[in-house]
Amino acid sequence: MIIETFVLTPFQQNTRVLVCGETKKAICIDPGAESGELVSFLNNNNYELQAVTLTHAHLDHAGGVKALHESFPKAEILLHKDDEDLYYGLPQQPLMMGLPQHQLKALGFEYDPPPKLTRNWEDGEVYAVGNLRFKVLHCPGHTRGHVVFAEETEKKVFVGDCLFEGSIGRTDLPGGDYDQLINSIRKKILTLGDDFIVYSGHGNETTTGREKQTNPFLTRSTPTLRGRFI
Repeated sequence: MIIETFVLTPFQQNTRVLVCGETKKAICIDPGAESGELVSFLNNNNYELQAVTLTHAHLDHAGGVKALHESFPKAEILLHKDDEDLYYGLPQQPLMMGLPQHQLKALGFEYDPPPKLTRNWEDGEVYAVGNLRFKVLHCPGHTRGHVVFAEETEKKVFVGDCLFEGSIGRTDLPGGDYDQLINSIRKKILTLGDDFIVYSGHGNETTTGREKQTNPFLTRSTPTLRGRFI
């Protein structure tokens, strides 16, 4: 698997392109903002973008879908049904998060309505990208429709904003639920095994085993701690 990361938006979000090296088929996980560098990476390497694959629909993960769709109109756009309200409400999300309307354009958070979704993710489905096989796991808690993508042969899992190095995603935004998120992490992500590399939506890579042993949200009951990132 070829993994290329583009750090986008003021929230330092990790947008990733995953490529099957044998077939050159690719997906983009969570295009947070328009990126000419990302488009050039795909075009210059003759990679075929078959899908825009969203873990969830917060603005820093979905803000670049429209621009990417314009560059690659044949690529699917996939999201869990429980995050459709966030996705189609993208232009209103900055206001929901308390950003002042008169500053949206200057801050880069002024959005047009996003393109229509191709279809919804289903929990447990296996999505093929060339010779790669991604298992889609519904992991609500950060948002209602959050999913993660696990490639079990490669032992890599792309977790969006569920789990971070030493932390977890925020649960104080609409649709968030602390107990639900902890349950998702414990039952869907950590059960993959201790040797999976965890690729988060923000920050550094980690491993399932390391987080199981050292993450303060997982080693004891800490409901008063606050998660990170949108």
